[in-house]
Amino acid sequence: MLTISLIWGLVVALCCFFWLIVGIRRRHPGEPPLENGLIPYLGCALQFGANPLEFLRSRQNKYGHIFTCKIAGKFVHFVTDPFSFSSVMRSGRHFDWQKFYYATSAKAFGHSSIDPMDGKTTENVHETFMKTLQGVALDPLIESMMENLQHTMLQPNTLKVTSQEWITEGLYAFCYRVMFESGYLTFFGKEFNSKEDPNIARQEAQRALILNALENFKEFDKIFPALVAGLPIHVFKSAYSARENLAKELMHENLRKRNNMSDLITLRMFLNDTLSTLSDMDKAKTHLAVLWASQANTLPATFWSVFNILRCPRAMKAASEEIHQVLQRASQKINFDGKVICLDQHQLEDMPVLDSIIKESMRLSSASLNIRVAKESFALQLDNNASYNIRKDDIVALYPQTIHLDPEIYEDPLTFKYDRYLDEKSQPKTNFYLKGRKLKYYYLPFGSGKTKCPGRQFAVHEIKQLLTLLISYFDIEIVDKNAKIPRLDQSRAGLGILQPTHDIDFRYRLKAH
Repeated sequence: MLTISLIWGLVVALCCFFWLIVGIRRRHPGEPPLENGLIPYLGCALQFGANPLEFLRSRQNKYGHIFTCKIAGKFVHFVTDPFSFSSVMRSGRHFDWQKFYYATSAKAFGHSSIDPMDGKTTENVHETFMKTLQGVALDPLIESMMENLQHTMLQPNTLKVTSQEWITEGLYAFCYRVMFESGYLTFFGKEFNSKEDPNIARQEAQRALILNALENFKEFDKIFPALVAGLPIHVFKSAYSARENLAKELMHENLRKRNNMSDLITLRMFLNDTLSTLSDMDKAKTHLAVLWASQANTLPATFWSVFNILRCPRAMKAASEEIHQVLQRASQKINFDGKVICLDQHQLEDMPVLDSIIKESMRLSSASLNIRVAKESFALQLDNNASYNIRKDDIVALYPQTIHLDPEIYEDPLTFKYDRYLDEKSQPKTNFYLKGRKLKYYYLPFGSGKTKCPGRQFAVHEIKQLLTLLISYFDIEIVDKNAKIPRLDQSRAGLGILQPTHDIDFRYRLKAH
């Protein structure tokens, strides 16, 4: 027994010794300060994951504006000086910014590689997104989303409300359901035209399918951080089943039965069929990636925007006045006879108050991680002219929360101020300063440079659409006026907008008419 214990002790000691010799990276001259962490492979991952902002602030105080941490087997160079963000953008030729996202997508959604370098497709996915989510391509998306939101919120068979009765519900659950259903219909179309088909049973059947998709999406999204971290989905049986069920509904044979699909999905179907050798299920799972990207951050961002308006009377007053003015200028009248109101892209962009409310809500809840992978060794020169050597395959990362919550940039950074992004003329404010210098990068919830989310404009527009309809058609209020602000779910740090740790009850009813 003693011998066996001794042998195991020697094995452990040898493994530790091997890790000390091979697993610990040595800092070379000219490289940023380095922290390997104490745990083999994981390095600093647990400390970073527990509280990313505090972890980065403590290392910034210790090492300066750039430092390297080993996280889950990768060496990540964090750049924390916002004046040096431009240096990272200008070094784009040294980065393969798509490599990480292709690998993460394949890992999380379970499809084969869609990196053209791997030979299974020649589609430039980012180019596809840019073609179908920017400029004039936004117009049909906005029109469709506005119609679907009104159908989802106002149809008697979906929300059984009257002007006499209050409906109480969790605000996050409400935003989640309404935005998911409307977004799903907007991107992936309908099985029939609800305007021309008054069959209530068919409409209910279609809605039941979408609500089933919603439940599957929740189950899958719940373990998404674990998938990104590298855990196999088969460990999570219910999430695996949910992912496969979602993908089955998005197979081309099913999508071809639907009407009014977005140009994005129509084009991706065509390119998948003509430029790739992906299997039918792989194609469906690339559409699942689009579904996740269109919903996962928009849903919590919508919640925080509505919640902050509800608990700030000044924000509600300013938002209501702006919405009334925009509708009046657009000759759109709120009615309760089923006629759809419509605001186009230019009218939605002319809503600086709502824009400021959404920005402020996202500033307070955003925890994205902007990542670029070095495709070659190079020297990164920062704003202070100091130069640091970056090794091939290392990661350079920006964590915008370090600027979003910096008290030197934003006064009272943890306080919601609906007009923070408005100037004295109530127009968009773009002048923010740090140490007396004007900042170019002060608000980055959607990423930066080439990694910036191509759907960011639509995401903001659809939140504005929901706020416009909710405030125009409903009386709304939080049930418990003294309810504490929900904490942010830090388990999703690095993925975008953080969800609330718990829901808040609110109530709503149709306005008297």
